[in-house]
Amino acid sequence: MNASPLPSPDRSLVRLLQLASPTLPVGAYSYSQGMEAAIEAGIVHDATSAQKWIDDVLRFGTARLELPALHRLCLAWSDGDLEQVRRWNDFFVTTRETAELRAETLQMGYSLQLLLSELDDFSAEDLTALAGIQDTTFPCAFAFAVTRWDIPVPSSLVGYLWAWLENQVMAAIKAVPLGQTDGQRLLLRLGAALPGIVTAVPTMADEELCNFTPGLAIASSRHETQYSRLFRS
Repeated sequence: MNASPLPSPDRSLVRLLQLASPTLPVGAYSYSQGMEAAIEAGIVHDATSAQKWIDDVLRFGTARLELPALHRLCLAWSDGDLEQVRRWNDFFVTTRETAELRAETLQMGYSLQLLLSELDDFSAEDLTALAGIQDTTFPCAFAFAVTRWDIPVPSSLVGYLWAWLENQVMAAIKAVPLGQTDGQRLLLRLGAALPGIVTAVPTMADEELCNFTPGLAIASSRHETQYSRLFRS
């Protein structure tokens, strides 16, 4: 019996896996985004509370603001509209509520921009446009990469969310601490929500974007002066 030939894998999928990989040298592993402070306060102390914390941040912050901002940045880069790129990049900077969260996105954005400039896979014109964005955030640099590599926007959003989720789970594994199996259970349960979150993004109007996560902001602020810590945020 002859097997049916498999369709050729899309090059864009390989590039997306590269961008979403924990080996991407942008320093994501060094940030917990306030979770370490929540662990110090006893809010996160086991797999169940870790899942609750990550799910809340995902649904009430990342899904309602960071992902829609990334979506708009993808569209702006795709259209070559640098004015809109700057608008949404600046907007995202202003939504970072603490010094650590702001420093995180700017450091990761700078690191990704620097990496992309050294890969010899982008035109000089495109790299000049990226370099012209002041205070490049991580979503802005990520959106530049996925549009220039022709990665479909829905797939790009899922990849971005997965990378964020994996980093949060890894932070929990290290700091709670949790076992590797617990970590995989968290990825399985929380990852199931990602397609639905991505599907809702294109219908969100600008005035619907919201980052009302006071618990996260408080935890992040407390982390700035936390005596003993593993992470930079």
